[in-house]
Amino acid sequence: MADIKMAERRYPVGIQTFERIIKDGYLYIDKTDLVWKLAHLSPYVFLSRPRRFGKSLLTTTLDSYFKGQKELFEGLKIMALEQDWESYPVIHLDLSMAKGRETAGELRRVLLLLLDPLVKKYGRQANEEFPGDVLRGIIQRAFEKTGKQVAVIIDEYDAPMLEVLHEEQRLPEFRRVMQEFYQPLKASEAMVRFCFITGITKFSQLSIFSTINNLTNISLQPEYAALCGITEEEFTTCMAPDIAMLSERYRCTSEEMHTRLKEQYDGYRFSEEAPDVYNPFSLLKCFLQKKMANYWFESGTPTFLIRQMRKFRTDVTAMDRFEASASSFDCPTEAMNSALPLLYQSGYLTIKDFSFRSNTYFLGIPNNEVRTGLVSGLIPTYTGLISEDIQDGFALRLWRALDQDDIEAAMEELKTFMASIPYVEGFQKKLEEVKNYEGFYEYTFWLIFNVLNVFAQTQVKCKGGRIDFVVRMSETTYVFELKVNGTAAEAMQQINSKGYALPYQSEGKKVVKIGVQFDRDTMTIGEYLVEK
Repeated sequence: MADIKMAERRYPVGIQTFERIIKDGYLYIDKTDLVWKLAHLSPYVFLSRPRRFGKSLLTTTLDSYFKGQKELFEGLKIMALEQDWESYPVIHLDLSMAKGRETAGELRRVLLLLLDPLVKKYGRQANEEFPGDVLRGIIQRAFEKTGKQVAVIIDEYDAPMLEVLHEEQRLPEFRRVMQEFYQPLKASEAMVRFCFITGITKFSQLSIFSTINNLTNISLQPEYAALCGITEEEFTTCMAPDIAMLSERYRCTSEEMHTRLKEQYDGYRFSEEAPDVYNPFSLLKCFLQKKMANYWFESGTPTFLIRQMRKFRTDVTAMDRFEASASSFDCPTEAMNSALPLLYQSGYLTIKDFSFRSNTYFLGIPNNEVRTGLVSGLIPTYTGLISEDIQDGFALRLWRALDQDDIEAAMEELKTFMASIPYVEGFQKKLEEVKNYEGFYEYTFWLIFNVLNVFAQTQVKCKGGRIDFVVRMSETTYVFELKVNGTAAEAMQQINSKGYALPYQSEGKKVVKIGVQFDRDTMTIGEYLVEK
């Protein structure tokens, strides 16, 4: 019977339309109670979430709700909440079609094309020249024609601007176009029943939504933290058959499969008091393909993010231990003075913990999928290698040596590989300076280990100070001290005298201490000492 059910299971990978998912019998995780609550929260609502997190499905669900398509919601949570099922005219725009435009004029033309179906339905006056004018006219005529307020739903509102974030000339031009486009939303307030705007990044109300002074941002509100994504409860109840199916394929128990899926796809947290959620796209595609892989990165790490990380010289080795106030990572995109807001809003960092005493958030990489994909995208930027250069041959040998506790073999693999790294043109000019600093070697170690999907940390705080580098395998923890202007013996002496290994000796794993001296001429490992 279970096999029959699994054969009938349909996963909505790449399908973002609520109506199609319901009518065609695809798996749907019921969020309609939150949708109803959202629709009655405020006239103007903004939500920021990473790509492929179900924002488009949310917008089409709101679309169906405001059109009064009651039949689509039969059997869902919203039926216990909604009594009237009134129908409103809906203006639903997906601005992903406007991304990648070269000029402000081209952007205006695309916006007019997006409005064209609504123009055919509601008309257009001769004096409506710019996209904002046309949008204002559509809202007014829809209101007059139906006698009802209008629901406005805008998906990927920031798509036209993401690729020009780093450009001082084009960004202000594109921003002015979008200001003019969004201006009618506030000016038509009396005719708007509900306005929902969603995207990845957060541009300030002053710069983009200059007249919408009552826009409610729910991006960090705990009651809406599970609106996009799959909670642990939803995972274990709605997807129990899928976990069982995959466990059979991987020849493990359902409990073991659950743990592996959690480590790979869970870990996103969108409020200090909210539960973790799984990446819905990756999880559904994993079940569809019956294989665990890094699906979120099939199209690669976005170029706009890499550019901003380079611009702000982001220390990627600190990405598991960022401490920040809400204003520093949830700040407007154009006001950011680091790549932290983009890393958080794009889903490469998430909330790991929160201190109510200091009002401080602790951010880190959500899961193994993000860690591997992010590092794979960064490696070409800093070393000139592609991830396959690391993963082919070398990765398997290094991982196997570490897993088998053969640290000597692992160190020889690292030594040989680091000596072969070419480093990108432009970065080579800095090598004469940076090769004298331990941080450079920490950074190189971090890139190598993280692309292997091995949990590694730099500058780990402990009672005796800061440990340079820690690698944690299933059976063994490796504690490194790195020296450039010193010897391997001095590095080992520091590990022992400052008790760097002590925090890990109570975990029941083997602890291996490694003192490493780097050769500045070859930029690889010179000598090393090991104590098990």
